[in-house]
Amino acid sequence: MNKKALRTLEYDKIIEKLAGFAVSPMAKERARALYPQTAMSDIALWQQETTEATDMLLRKGTPSFGGFREIRPQLKRASMAGVLSISELMGVGEFLYVCRKIKNYGKHENKAESYERMDEYFELLAPLPSLENEISRCILSETEISDDASSELRNIRREIKASNEKVKDHLNGIISSSAYRNMLQDFVITIRNDRYCVPVRSEYRNSFPGMIHDQSNTGATLFMEPLSVIQLNNKIKELQAQEKEEIRKILVELSLLVTENSAILEADLELLTQMDFIFAKGELSISMAGTQPLFNTKGYVNIQKARHPLLEDKSVVPINIYLGKDFSTLLITGPNTGGKTVALKTLGLFSLMGQAGLHIPAFDHSQLAIFDNIFADIGDEQSIEQSLSTFSSHMTNIVRIMEEVTDDSLVLFDELGAGTDPTEGAALAIAIIQALKERKIRTAVTTHYSELKVYALSTEGVENASCEFDVETLRPTYRLLIGIPGKSNAFAISKRLGLQDYILESAKEFISQDEARFEDVITDLEISKKSVVYEQERAEQYRKEAESLKLEVELQKEKTREQKEKILQKAREEAKLIYAQAKEEADSIIKEMNRQAKEKGNQQKLIENRTKLKEKLSSVQEDFLKSKKVKPNHKVPEKLQAGDRVYVISFDQNGVVLSPPDKNKEVMVQMGMMKAKFPLAELMLDDSPKAKEMKQKQAPGRTKTSKSQFISAEIDCRGQLVEEAIGNIDKYIDDAYLSGLKQIVIIHGKGTGALRTAVQSYLKTNPHVISQRPGVYGEGEAGVTVVELK
Repeated sequence: MNKKALRTLEYDKIIEKLAGFAVSPMAKERARALYPQTAMSDIALWQQETTEATDMLLRKGTPSFGGFREIRPQLKRASMAGVLSISELMGVGEFLYVCRKIKNYGKHENKAESYERMDEYFELLAPLPSLENEISRCILSETEISDDASSELRNIRREIKASNEKVKDHLNGIISSSAYRNMLQDFVITIRNDRYCVPVRSEYRNSFPGMIHDQSNTGATLFMEPLSVIQLNNKIKELQAQEKEEIRKILVELSLLVTENSAILEADLELLTQMDFIFAKGELSISMAGTQPLFNTKGYVNIQKARHPLLEDKSVVPINIYLGKDFSTLLITGPNTGGKTVALKTLGLFSLMGQAGLHIPAFDHSQLAIFDNIFADIGDEQSIEQSLSTFSSHMTNIVRIMEEVTDDSLVLFDELGAGTDPTEGAALAIAIIQALKERKIRTAVTTHYSELKVYALSTEGVENASCEFDVETLRPTYRLLIGIPGKSNAFAISKRLGLQDYILESAKEFISQDEARFEDVITDLEISKKSVVYEQERAEQYRKEAESLKLEVELQKEKTREQKEKILQKAREEAKLIYAQAKEEADSIIKEMNRQAKEKGNQQKLIENRTKLKEKLSSVQEDFLKSKKVKPNHKVPEKLQAGDRVYVISFDQNGVVLSPPDKNKEVMVQMGMMKAKFPLAELMLDDSPKAKEMKQKQAPGRTKTSKSQFISAEIDCRGQLVEEAIGNIDKYIDDAYLSGLKQIVIIHGKGTGALRTAVQSYLKTNPHVISQRPGVYGEGEAGVTVVELK
């Protein structure tokens, strides 16, 4: 791949952004070495890895590579029978800890979750828990070995501690003794040359029994080791030597364990480096809202809603670029600073990024071709050192491009033929473009020459494009219009800026009639194009709205069907229960009647029982029908408020009013888990004893006050999927609203921000929400959203 084009198209800046997302130095090095490929199999594999990593990041959050460091020097020293230091062994232990965390990150939460390529990496990763546990058991820090590293070390340190205590007790007896009180400069115990001493006045050096180890700067104080503790101090020195030897043995044993597992450690190091690099590609994709492009070998490029990744998101105007199917050459015209060069760089940079396995910031299913090389002549390349003018410098670059280009290359020219006589420059530009077109080499060119516009209109395989310019505001819109040549706006801009009309009229006389007609044709084409694009955008908007409404209706129909089925099932069960109770009572009466029939003199009682049975059956039938039917001339409620209990005739269900009637006289009612709007004509006030009792329990001005005692003022959705969390929040807000809560807190955590964004977007659509804000210090900050209810 042409290295000059990589610099010109600012591919190196994308690579630096990629390296910034990598954690380990090894992955950063691998990112900086990333180079576009030309083999379809390699590109497809790299793109698959990036897509799977992006999906995992969005689902699970960022994997923790913290503590991942280079351990190859340690492995090399260990393989050469070297003894690793405490810090080196601790580095190996931290590496194994990262291996274990990343291995756990790759475990699937459900069977449906599968990542073909990334699963292979996670499967091959082999943590060594026994080695990790042994290192963590023996090493406490980069300078300290644990007492539990060995029983011998524990015993030695116990003896050292006991000996130190004996020395201190003996020295404390000396400094507190009246016999030595006048000899001591101070009543403290000090350490000199790793031996316990006491400060003695220099004039008592011969009187105080002991060895001199040091003296003060003035010579007035001598630091002497009493003869009585010399043996104890010697023992401490011996024990300290034994401690060092035991630590050396422990380090040798741990180093041998590292050597035994060096092959696995090296393989894990390579796997972790590769995964760190792949997840960096995923992080880059998320940061620029990238998507996986589709590749073809036919030289066809079709990028939809492309945004240059090095421009600020707020200032980027998405553009559509296509090339290589109906035409192989694209001529882009328009005013300076109108976006021509950005369009050219976007085309080249996206091709490089895609072939390097990176996602591109564009709509899904954008298509890219595989080019064996990309050549770019962009920008002012005037060379002072070589005494070359701008034109000469550009031409030197073009000569090299024409020598090296192949049929499968992409060529980008910025202001081709500029910097010299316009007539000769235009002719030269047409000749270069014609040579590339005859070989069907994919070419994109920016120009100001009208001759090239005419050439594109009259030549098959060459297409005009323009960067739109708004004459009213004197600002470019940065939109790329393919199929329309750019119109010169010099006269229109001058008029808007106040240039006198007589000067403009005089200028127009110097333009030939053919050129004027050509400009008029361009104007008509631009107007037509704008109209078509506007209508297309409106049609697309209407289509999306229709699809959204259709989906909403389908969901509502499904909910209604399920609710209807539940109601019918409940009615069947109630009817079955009533029938069973009536049958049981009837059987009992019949048995009693049969018994009485056998007895003489019970005729009157038999008649009474038969009458009782008929009345019971009639009563059961009336109760059942009364519970399922409503009088046809029911009274339509005039005033309804949130919290009123009503009976919905069409659903044969009781519900609670969520909001007063709207302008269409429709009321939002909640029946169990279902919410729906009903006309007032389908509602009746629920005057059952149960409803009256519940209404009496409510406090004035509040709906279902008693329920608020059982509803928390916050809901925790951490760890839930977006769909699950939104469903829980929707039901919780309804309950909170009916309970009269005015402020609630939704705990969603920080994480990647995906759940927080989804929750805040949903809150904007909920009719019960007045306002929302992130939590402040002490409330949970960005991990919570505080919601104000109506």
